[in-house]
Amino acid sequence: MKRIFTFFVLLLIVMGALLTACGSSETPAEPAAPAADTAPAASDSTAAEEPAAAEPAAPEETTLMIGFTTSQTGKQNVSSTRQVNGLMLWMDQVNEAGGLELSDGTRVKFDYVTYDDESNTDRVQELYTRLATEDGADFLISPYSSGLTAAAAVIAEQYGKVMITTGAASDSAYQQGYTQVYQAYTPASRYLTGAVDLLTTLDPSVKRVAFVYENSKFSTSVVEAAKVYAEEQGYEVVLFEGYDPETTDFGPFINKIEAAAPDAILGGGHFQDGSTFARQIDEKNIDVNFFTLLVAPPEPDFADLGQAAVGVVGPSQWEPLAAFTPDSATEAGLDWYGISGDEFVTTYEGAYAGEEPSYHSAGGYAAGMILAKAIENADSVEPEAVRDALEDMDILTFYGHVKFDTSAENHGLQIGHSMVYIQWQEDASGNLAKQVLWPLEGATADSLYPKP
Repeated sequence: MKRIFTFFVLLLIVMGALLTACGSSETPAEPAAPAADTAPAASDSTAAEEPAAAEPAAPEETTLMIGFTTSQTGKQNVSSTRQVNGLMLWMDQVNEAGGLELSDGTRVKFDYVTYDDESNTDRVQELYTRLATEDGADFLISPYSSGLTAAAAVIAEQYGKVMITTGAASDSAYQQGYTQVYQAYTPASRYLTGAVDLLTTLDPSVKRVAFVYENSKFSTSVVEAAKVYAEEQGYEVVLFEGYDPETTDFGPFINKIEAAAPDAILGGGHFQDGSTFARQIDEKNIDVNFFTLLVAPPEPDFADLGQAAVGVVGPSQWEPLAAFTPDSATEAGLDWYGISGDEFVTTYEGAYAGEEPSYHSAGGYAAGMILAKAIENADSVEPEAVRDALEDMDILTFYGHVKFDTSAENHGLQIGHSMVYIQWQEDASGNLAKQVLWPLEGATADSLYPKP
């Protein structure tokens, strides 16, 4: 029994030794993971790749909707079409250049909505209401003509939409207490006063003048202001006669002109009536020393009258010959903005099959420039900020000086821009060409006086 017990003890000792030997050959346990705030060292060969550099964020882009109407039909068609051509040229150039850039990198581009206003006031009010409410126009550009613009101005003010007016010279739209409407044109009250000054310079002995004009909002306001000014300068107004806008036979008015025997005729209205009036004055061989018409003479198509156009003077909001430059801006103490006159003419003719831009074309382009400059100065597309920038604007462009009256009595009236007076003359080859007569410092030729 004792031997058996001893055998089992020896057996247990041997088995324990064997187990100890086997345990020394097992794989050691994995080391504990490093603490969370301890970064493991990495060799050059095992380091993780650097993350790729982030692409620069694309600039944010916003598109503003511009609303306006066009007289695709009706009596204002010629001038309205050219005005819209100028506006569209501006818009295309801005968009093709990538838009206006604000300080935060935002790019501002433009889109538009337009309708045919049919040269009709009621239609204008209907359409501008649609632009402001249904189409979501951010800013408005006026239709062509003072009468249509007056109708649009009511809507712009009602819905709080900033509207730049062009092709609209009447003062009265800016004397209604409106705060949203800003005028690009020289006001009607100063439209013909320069013609009176020119006449005085040409012939101080002249005293008898006649006003024959279209019974429209624009024309009436122009000649009423010019009549007062002429009388203040000592002229005798021997005829002051209005005609219906649809007049095509000026015989009765020409008979009254002959009876009154004036030395000078001033008046007219728009392109169609002015062209017809000038042609019939020529056909009846009316002898008058000085003949000035509104709107029609500066239009390139006026030359189609041939000899009847020679010697006729017209006030223009802008002419290709007008030399406004960055240097002249510096001399005047103004900021220069936009392209040069030569650049405007070249790009316009390229865009419209060689068509020469009229002042209506330049006015449409200028309306876009004014809005763009206000957005840039405001560094914002918010209407209130843009309006504040318009209040402070005082710049020179290829179109001329731009500055607005901010008084309650004449809010938005243009007080910077001045008229240029042209006359159709024959060159050495017998071709008709416009020449600048006034102001004298900008004259390109001597006046044909008396009128041939």
